[in-house]
Order: sequence, then structure tokens, then C-alpha cells
Amino acid sequence: MAEVIWTEPALQELDAIAEYIALDKPVAASQLIQEVFDKIGHLEKFPKSGRIPPELPDSVYREVVVTPCRIFYREDGQRVLVLYVMREERQLRVYMLENS
Repeated sequence: MAEVIWTEPALQELDAIAEYIALDKPVAASQLIQEVFDKIGHLEKFPKSGRIPPELPDSVYREVVVTPCRIFYREDGQRVLVLYVMREERQLRVYMLENS
């Protein structure tokens, strides 16, 4: 079983997205956070279950989509490192993951 580790930048981005949603829909923001943590929790048992991002076909990165978020991670032995969270409509800049 893999240990899921959230990086600070990933948590900050998720928090920012939830705060924005909460301005109009606080319940939806809370539900989003719960759904994200539930889906990422499944990576403990199934770390390869996320898809390979279309923009990064030959990379070690994977993603889980929980609308409106894309959550990027990589498997590192017995760990799953959650590296970055972004809104789906934003374009992925590959350099964001290069330093992770």
C-alpha cells in the first residue's frame, strides 16, 4: 500500500480553488474537497489508476480529474506524491511539474 503525500503547493492550489467556489456555493466547495480527498485516497491501493496526462505522454506523471480540478501526482516507490492541482480549463504548463 502506498503512502499519499500532499505537497504544500498542491494543497494551496486546492484551497484557492475551493475558496473561489465557496464565494457563491459553500456547500459545493466542501463537497469538492471531500471528493478530491476520497479519490486521491484510492491511490493508496491503486497508485497507477490515474491517467497519464495527454500533454505529458512520456512522463512519470499521472492525473486524477475531479471536476473542476486536475490533480497531478507521481508514484515514487511506496509513495504517491501529489504535486499540483489546477482548474481543468487552464492550460498545463509542463514547467510547473519539472521542478517537482
